[in-house]
Amino acid sequence: MIKQACTLIFRLSGWKFKNNIPDDLKSFVMIGAPHTSNFDFIPAMAVSNLMNRKASFVIKKEWLKFPMGLFFKPIGAIGVDRNPPKDSKSINYTDMIAEYFKEDPTFVLMIAPEGTRSLNKNWKSGFYYIAQKANVPIVLAYADYEKKEAGLGAYFYPENFEADMKKIMSFYKGMKGRNPEHFSIDEKFLGEINS
Repeated sequence: MIKQACTLIFRLSGWKFKNNIPDDLKSFVMIGAPHTSNFDFIPAMAVSNLMNRKASFVIKKEWLKFPMGLFFKPIGAIGVDRNPPKDSKSINYTDMIAEYFKEDPTFVLMIAPEGTRSLNKNWKSGFYYIAQKANVPIVLAYADYEKKEAGLGAYFYPENFEADMKKIMSFYKGMKGRNPEHFSIDEKFLGEINS
């Protein structure tokens, strides 16, 4: 219901959905950028709905308690404890998320690698290691506010971190978020792209 409502708002606002991935690609890590506003929720949920796959995302487990769980669970939220007790067996976060892919061959995980709506010139790379450990591709999803276009762009299997990150930054370079001044590709790869 929430995703359908977001899709309606998305379409009535004049946005277009583009899908450049094959229908038989059922399980993947989907990164989304630019992420500069809470309003990004609308195109993100619309893309999640229009791609005809059930997509999930990770939030703190506390957000799934009543009453917030009534909102987050139906749209694909998975609660995790990012700070397990110190006396518990140490579990790597990327290993834990990669297990979801082993349990479900149609699992799709949405991640915003910028990690914040504020300007961040150093993207988080956990998404890359999750895809690598789960042996699934990375799909580059986007919401370009200048073009009023959102969707699923390129995809690839992780092979070489440096080369793959350069590919990712090249894809997102020049895209406009709702607040363009809050978006930057990762500076560590900026020089390589411009050279």
